[in-house]
Amino acid sequence: MEMKLRSVDYNSVRGKYVLLRVDFNVQIENGKILDTFRIEQSMPTINKLRDAGARVAICAHLGRPGGVASPELSLRPVSDYMKIPFVADCLDKKFMAGMRDGDIVLMENVRFYAGEEKNDAEFAGALARGFDLFINDAFAVAHRAAASTVGVAKILPAFAGELLRTEVENISRIMENPKRPLLAIVGGAKVSGKIGVLKTLCKLADTVIVGGAIGTTFNYACGANPGNSLYEPDMVATAREIMDIAAANNCKFLMPIDKGVGAKFEKTAKRENKSLDEITDVDVIIDDGPKTADRNIDEINRATTVVWNGTFGMAEWGAVWGESSFRVARAIAERTAAGKLVSIVGGGETVAAVDAAGVRGDITYVSTGGGAFLEFIEKGTLPAIEVLTI
Repeated sequence: MEMKLRSVDYNSVRGKYVLLRVDFNVQIENGKILDTFRIEQSMPTINKLRDAGARVAICAHLGRPGGVASPELSLRPVSDYMKIPFVADCLDKKFMAGMRDGDIVLMENVRFYAGEEKNDAEFAGALARGFDLFINDAFAVAHRAAASTVGVAKILPAFAGELLRTEVENISRIMENPKRPLLAIVGGAKVSGKIGVLKTLCKLADTVIVGGAIGTTFNYACGANPGNSLYEPDMVATAREIMDIAAANNCKFLMPIDKGVGAKFEKTAKRENKSLDEITDVDVIIDDGPKTADRNIDEINRATTVVWNGTFGMAEWGAVWGESSFRVARAIAERTAAGKLVSIVGGGETVAAVDAAGVRGDITYVSTGGGAFLEFIEKGTLPAIEVLTI
């Protein structure tokens, strides 16, 4: 996984036009940004470029507009929040003529053009036109070979930003030579989205815990009743294969032992905790149970390194259905704060759960990536990182 990325010489950028790709894919409601974490994480790169006198145009995306301009997915609220000028079309370069050293602008959603996600060479050329160099600071989309992440990097002199380098260094260091025992915790909705990383973790970690709907699928593969809940019956063979890989690699593999269920999949549903053999066909599983959380915390207390991606229930619904996620978040944070654990957390829902538990500041490293975080652990590189390696 070890790699060396090209880093920019900030002493050489004064007066240069810099295309900076960041990940500002933030949640916006009624024009208000709900979580500024990803914006804050790219500020070191932005501030360094500003202080060095570069003329910076920030390029980013929001949501999945599918190549069509969609007002509700405009990045204008982000420019308002950052108090920088907004460019209403990422291919309209008229603004460049009026820029002075140290100026920063934010360009409109690059995914308003279909050529972005297709990594279209013509679109990449139009996006790169007029710039002297390209800096990628968008780790969260580094697993996508897009025009603004890979295409322009093949046209302009290309470098890694501060956040991208930090992400690669932190994840690489923890995964290449972890302090053991290494515990990997994987939750979320679908086994199908995490097959590769689960196989990798079963070869790398000392213990793997699966939870949430993913855990329900593994329980089902072992004969448990999933109730009227989210699970993947077509993933049974894959689940068994993953468990076999764990066994072959001396990796302890742990699944939920009880669940929090309701009569309906609703935030207001009354919670009842049931062991696996008590779950009926009408029960809706919405969280892992307290005995599972106790067991998970015991494993956390035995570990020296923890990697966590994916919540165990509907943590976004609050304390009732986020109980197991919040308890695990607090246990990881407490042991990390005591200096007994190196912890790394990635994925939007997982980071949100850590925030809701009030413990983000006690985690060793919080990644901006979700899919990119998992894919980097699995493969050791990503398309947008590959083009920046020396």
